[in-house]
Amino acid sequence: MGEPHVDPGGSTIITRSKSSRSGARRFTTVGLLGLIGLVSVACNRLPVGLSSGGSGGAATFQAHGSVEQIWVVHAQPGATLTVVRGNVPRTVTSATADANGGMIFRQLTPGTDYRVFQYAGGTTTRSGFLDVMSQAPTPPSTSIYHQTLNVGGWAGHEKDGYGYLTTRDGTKLAVMVRLPGPPDKGPYPTVIEYSGYSPADPDSPQPMTQLSGLMGYATVGINIRGTGCSGGAFDYFERLQSLDGYDAVETVARQPWVLGNKVGMVGISYPGISQLFVGATQPPHLEAITPLSVIDNTATTLDPGGILNDGFALSWGKDRVHDSKAGGQKWSQKRMDNGDTTCQDNMGVRLQTPDLLAKIYANTHYIPAVADPLNPSKFVDKIKVPTFMACQWQDEQTGGHCANLVKHFTGTSKAWFNFTNGTHVDSLDPATFVHWYDFLELYVAHRKPSNGALLKALGPAIYKTAMNVDGVQVPDDPIWAQPDYAHALAAFNALPKVRVAFDNGGSTTPGNPVGTFEKAYSSFPVPGTSAQAWYFGPGGTLTSGKPTAATGHDHYVSDPSVRPRADFGGSTSDIWVAAPAWNWTQLVGGNALAYTSKPLSSNEVMAGFGSVDLWLTSSATDTDLQVTLTEIRPDGKEEYVQSGWLRASDRKLDPASTVLDPIATALASDVRLLTPGKASLARVGLYPFAHAFRKGSRIRISVSAPGGDRPFWTFTNLPGTPLNSIARTAALPSRVVLPLVGTNVPTPLPTCTLRGEPCHDALAFTNTAG
Repeated sequence: MGEPHVDPGGSTIITRSKSSRSGARRFTTVGLLGLIGLVSVACNRLPVGLSSGGSGGAATFQAHGSVEQIWVVHAQPGATLTVVRGNVPRTVTSATADANGGMIFRQLTPGTDYRVFQYAGGTTTRSGFLDVMSQAPTPPSTSIYHQTLNVGGWAGHEKDGYGYLTTRDGTKLAVMVRLPGPPDKGPYPTVIEYSGYSPADPDSPQPMTQLSGLMGYATVGINIRGTGCSGGAFDYFERLQSLDGYDAVETVARQPWVLGNKVGMVGISYPGISQLFVGATQPPHLEAITPLSVIDNTATTLDPGGILNDGFALSWGKDRVHDSKAGGQKWSQKRMDNGDTTCQDNMGVRLQTPDLLAKIYANTHYIPAVADPLNPSKFVDKIKVPTFMACQWQDEQTGGHCANLVKHFTGTSKAWFNFTNGTHVDSLDPATFVHWYDFLELYVAHRKPSNGALLKALGPAIYKTAMNVDGVQVPDDPIWAQPDYAHALAAFNALPKVRVAFDNGGSTTPGNPVGTFEKAYSSFPVPGTSAQAWYFGPGGTLTSGKPTAATGHDHYVSDPSVRPRADFGGSTSDIWVAAPAWNWTQLVGGNALAYTSKPLSSNEVMAGFGSVDLWLTSSATDTDLQVTLTEIRPDGKEEYVQSGWLRASDRKLDPASTVLDPIATALASDVRLLTPGKASLARVGLYPFAHAFRKGSRIRISVSAPGGDRPFWTFTNLPGTPLNSIARTAALPSRVVLPLVGTNVPTPLPTCTLRGEPCHDALAFTNTAG
């Protein structure tokens, strides 16, 4: 028989013969008997992953139904693969098997009547019927969760826990299980660390896995699909990754050594962010999550204000591209070299990994269908389990915008949020570390936190290792003194929802991750926040009174090249030390504007979002803006507080914007070019922050081209060096609006060593007036 061919119209099946003597191809419509034969084969459902039919000794292939996808491995490289539906097959899509014999068909409509045909060398093979699943969290059958995972971790069995966990679509994820003792000594409180880093590497446990293990927890490190030795192809936080996480939680929870058959999740940064995605799928056996140093929205880190962050954010994307290649992570290549055939087989569709960098460049504006699924603020309301979260305002990696999640976390009343100034690792500052430990003990281990002595013993080594700082002590915690579990749980539950530490790095040992005081709030933004407006004035002044002049403006040449692109030149970990080698340079006259208040007559505690409202005129039809808030201290130092960014053409605001929080729609349809010579209002949002401005200090706001004020955040600015003008008149009053939440500051001005807040000499700055 010739090669079955599906007519492009999708209904007629044709045989294609290559045996004509003349060499011409002969096409004949399949007769009734042939059609009946095909239907007969189709109705005989074959197990997922097998292929049947064919002739000529062609290699078989495996096809698997997935979530709105079908994945194929072991096809003949270069073969035509055609997806069909129905008993009378009709074409859905076709593609060519890659060099590894792999293919992933995406964006398929859920259904149970899919098959894949392979056409290669005149031979046809076909799969059995395949189930293409919906994005619903619950799988078609929970029987997939009855798997037995390898275990190890205790003395003499340190690496025995490596193995694989099979998800709903047949993908095998690399897993490393470490128990604090033999299984028969359990059950143990259990936590999962899930990311595309190396949580399943048996030779190198991740930091939060190590900490949890030291606290007596069973830990399970799982590599996201398409990373490490896990099967599948990596696609940045696609829905399938979240559902894999759901499957992982449900499979791990059913292991006999898991306390209560429920698990928690731990992780900082990537494995912290993944918890938000998995938690929103509501796995029934997920007990609690602890996301640390996370994002609120991919866009606020990748494209702040509509400007590509080509520093850390883009480099992180490039790292993911590298790591998603076959053997891209050294430990996975090592396992393949040492004979791990499952790891080797799991590379079968790595060539089908979507081009993450191409996606980044193709989505310069917010496309809801693409961006909403990558925006945790859109779905954290679905998280129902107890949650403990911590972030830093000046996080050099994720960016510090995660405080925006607080108002969206409406699915659980048991959620606690911790914020401080600092770097990416400051979510592990000693006070937060203690609360994190308490939370896990109470909500995952279900026992009274009583291992304070262990934490105190571990503390100095933890901070020496993570931050290269000495002498850091873990504080005592009143919850440890409670008489039993019930009292300890009640005491923890009574803690305020939002805890903000101030002056982190300004304690008795300068630069160490310890604050000088804390504030507690019931929510964020803080209830009762006063929107304090400061207006731009002549001579670089910043005043509480609105301008009255009919004319007046200042101008600058927007040129990002006049300053270093970032204020730090080392590696990311170098910034975590007590005294980083900052390279925070001064503003350049003629290329920036700065407005400074008179010395404050009282302390002012700021916490929340801010808005810099600029009446902007430019010589160009578009321009990129950076605004930076600093404190001019009485000791003659200028201290960095926070920044914000905006591409002027993206200035249209979402209706949810407030006087303190201008939210750009970021939609391509809302782009509004500037009219040269005409003033337009451009509201630039300051990323959230909390800072105590002391009496005698002055508040400064600067305007410049993006770059130079944040470590590792650099930007792809628009070409050209336009002349930008900022008005300061009665009709066009440019201003900054700041979130005043109080005046009580119980500690004196700290040393200029606050974490994430570099200092340099406070120099006079002269604006160029128009």
